Amino acid sequence: MALSKYERRERLRMRIRKTVEGTESRPRLAVFRSNKEIYAQIIDDVNGKTITAASSRDKDIDASKVNKVEAAKLVGKAIAEKAVKAGVETIAFDRGGYLYHGRVKSLAEGAREGGLKF
Repeated sequence: MALSKYERRERLRMRIRKTVEGTESRPRLAVFRSNKEIYAQIIDDVNGKTITAASSRDKDIDASKVNKVEAAKLVGKAIAEKAVKAGVETIAFDRGGYLYHGRVKSLAEGAREGGLKF
């Protein structure tokens, strides 16, 4: 029986999560992509804490009225800026089962431009 695209993504996500773990010194940048928005969180898995988060629904990004790929880049820059303020410089990138292409890639590039190291 063929898997639905949600089941396939969940399998990929779990396969990625087996290897990508966020620690206090190197937290995980987790990405969630819906059809309309994109969300990013920096997570310390050891302590079970979200250090910081950003999304395309944030007021400054939403007000910029750009397309979804450009909004993802702005989210990447915003999360990097918040992370650097919180004292995080190096992260592990968790693409969440999505292909490293389009909005996910744009978010990662924005985070790199904002000063995060992968």
